[in-house]
Amino acid sequence: MRRSQRRIALLALSTLVGSILVTTGPAGADPTGPSAAASRSQPEDRESVRLVHIRLTGADMLDKVAAAGFDLEHGLRRVPNGIEGEAVVTAEQVTELTAMGVEVLGDDAGFAWSDEADGGLGVGAASARAAQPANHDATVRVVRADWFTTKGQGFLYVEARTTEGQQADPVVGMQVENDSGKGTPFGFARTMSRFVDSGQYMFHRNLFKLDVRPNKIKLTSSTGGVATGVVSNWLENAPPPLTANPSYKSDFVDGYRHPQQLFSRAKEIARQYPDIAEIVYLPNQTNGYQRKAQAQIGGTGQAAVVVSSTAWGHQGGNDVTVDFVDRPDPDLPLAVEVTGKAVRVLLATDASGAPTSTAAEVAEALRTRSAGLIDRAHPYRTNEGTGVVAPTAGPVALTDFLDQKRVGAPEGEVPRGPATIPVLRIGKHRDGKKPGVLIQAQDHAREWVPATTSLESAERLVHNYRSDRETKKIVENTDVFFILSNNPDGANYSFYNFASQRKNMTNHCPDVSADPAQRNSWGVDLNRNYRVGSGHDGYAGGSTNCVSGTYQGPEELSEPESKNIIWLVEKYRNIKFMMSVHSNGGQLFWQPGAYIADGRITTPRPPLGDEAFYWQSAARILSQVKAHRETVVTPENVGGSSDVLYSSAGNVREDLYHTYGIYAFGWEVGGSVYNPATGDWQGGSFQPEWDGNPELVSGHAETMEYANGIMEMFRVAADWGRDRKNPTSQLVPGAGRYSRPVDVRFETSEPATIYYTTDGSRPTLESPRYAATEFREPGQVFHVTETTTFNWFSVDSAGNIEKNYDPTKNDKRNNYRTATIRIAKR
Repeated sequence: MRRSQRRIALLALSTLVGSILVTTGPAGADPTGPSAAASRSQPEDRESVRLVHIRLTGADMLDKVAAAGFDLEHGLRRVPNGIEGEAVVTAEQVTELTAMGVEVLGDDAGFAWSDEADGGLGVGAASARAAQPANHDATVRVVRADWFTTKGQGFLYVEARTTEGQQADPVVGMQVENDSGKGTPFGFARTMSRFVDSGQYMFHRNLFKLDVRPNKIKLTSSTGGVATGVVSNWLENAPPPLTANPSYKSDFVDGYRHPQQLFSRAKEIARQYPDIAEIVYLPNQTNGYQRKAQAQIGGTGQAAVVVSSTAWGHQGGNDVTVDFVDRPDPDLPLAVEVTGKAVRVLLATDASGAPTSTAAEVAEALRTRSAGLIDRAHPYRTNEGTGVVAPTAGPVALTDFLDQKRVGAPEGEVPRGPATIPVLRIGKHRDGKKPGVLIQAQDHAREWVPATTSLESAERLVHNYRSDRETKKIVENTDVFFILSNNPDGANYSFYNFASQRKNMTNHCPDVSADPAQRNSWGVDLNRNYRVGSGHDGYAGGSTNCVSGTYQGPEELSEPESKNIIWLVEKYRNIKFMMSVHSNGGQLFWQPGAYIADGRITTPRPPLGDEAFYWQSAARILSQVKAHRETVVTPENVGGSSDVLYSSAGNVREDLYHTYGIYAFGWEVGGSVYNPATGDWQGGSFQPEWDGNPELVSGHAETMEYANGIMEMFRVAADWGRDRKNPTSQLVPGAGRYSRPVDVRFETSEPATIYYTTDGSRPTLESPRYAATEFREPGQVFHVTETTTFNWFSVDSAGNIEKNYDPTKNDKRNNYRTATIRIAKR
């Protein structure tokens, strides 16, 4: 049985708990504030902006700053006193940020974490569990304790919870100690950091630098709770990557590629390898690398007029000129003359012959009397246009500004107009019977490494198909779809005009934000334009401000680029896996991706079985990344994206998972790399120098290591497609007679979802699902106080059901699992 398609209503999942069972539930959060006015200042060109390192008090401030139109980089990390990251800003915007309460720490600063309280946010069902017996009265829990090494240095990551964590007055503290190996005493007490998101206590967690691998940790809460846990390995002893084969071919991409180069190479691959590759063309053309020609005449005061052509710049708009003409005669009316592409506004005069036409009057005349040459004309931003327009020194030429090539941009003219996006499909059997994998790169234009990483992965598939056994298995057992650039218009703008462009080039802005000085802030954030958990439904992380970096669009699926993704997964229903590749945060995440800030109500969390499968897959993928140059994506950066990063309303992953049952990953490639020379973690960038430091920040190195990870994702999908083995499960401790109440839990042989009953009835797909103790934790513990019979069955990620039980039929076999816990009466 395969996962059924499901369309969800975004409501909190109800819990089914009998009188004999004790479980925990969610808590609340603070709402975000209102958006700032749309008329705030915007960066004008490449030279006017810079990166600044900032600190925000929390997710609520993050939402306010993003909604106000500030362009925040992806390299955001939670720190004990808030969230730190980078913003693309002008000098004027630095002042605005400070006024909003944002702490500006400096220009382009890297992150430096204390050994005593190293920031991080991690979790996972596959992590170490507390060594003490499960106890529903415990006030402290070890969520995970992970050990990893990178560049010769060891690190211990610890995450823990206390039932008193929401208590803030006084703040509940926690200390962690570790031993120095099996049988050694605890020591090295350190204070853990308490983390709160939108007013909701999340957990305590830290990353510590250690030279010796510990075996156990001990947690002590300031309220008296104590817990111990066993340390597990994170990404240690990974199997060798495909590149370990001496005959394996890799390192095909030798530099950044703009969309024309990416699409040309995709078509060439299909031509060269017709037996395993083809091109699928997406039906919705993009809105195009094109702009209306504009001019802003008369400065920025009440006499200023903003003019936009009807025709696109390259289709004649750039040939239009506008001239405001002074006439010496008295009492003349406002008039407009049009000769060819030349528009002359003859300004009205008073009795003395002085001009009297206001900006509002001139704008109205241009809109209505320019013979169709002018599409939009209006006063500057929020001005009412009451100022008297001054004559121009001569005709002012309108321009779309797309002829201004960015310094260092590659040679070649960018095609104007709408683009058709090709999808490179690779697989020996492209008949819909093999599990499909969608790799979607460059939703965000300035993220250049995701495109080269995806292209490198495609090259490896076709070049190694006939010579490498593992690659042959991938190509013959999966059906891979590569969208090498899902935002070609924005990507071209990033390459040729404004390197920091994030969104596409569609301008939905009203007049208040439509002047040319704001052109670098127009567009829709494609990864906020989907239907599940969207900003239109009240979820945080998408903006209604058209110049915000996270502008969600006027409606869900308003953009052709997002419509294309839905078309693709609906046409090719065999697509069961998806990776949306971004940069440069160094995270790997999945659902939930968004929450309503008031109460921190997330979109539905995946069932525990799916969560475990995500973690298992992540460990495989990230182990192969580490194999290239020991880059570690740390546990703090893996999990539900709204938990490890921030709320991103209307992201593609939520839509594909909840609507179509696709295992949808989000990947922030790049991120922090440990620098042994300084002892710090060094951050990356969206466009790192291609041949930079091969051990630290390098576009080439990031491309190669993350291509390793994508190749492993293909192997995950191939294994999933061949999985015919039924899972097994058990209740621990098992059936039997107990003299007092007992705590029990389920365990499975592989990631699987358990459906159970405690009232003696047959378990079905409508029965309660075994859930996590708390989000980002392993399964709940049932405190059994009287005799109870558990009936259950498990279903793995591939749809295999334990003991071939059919939960849809009421047959006589009833071959589900059952166990009775008998509690002796006193």
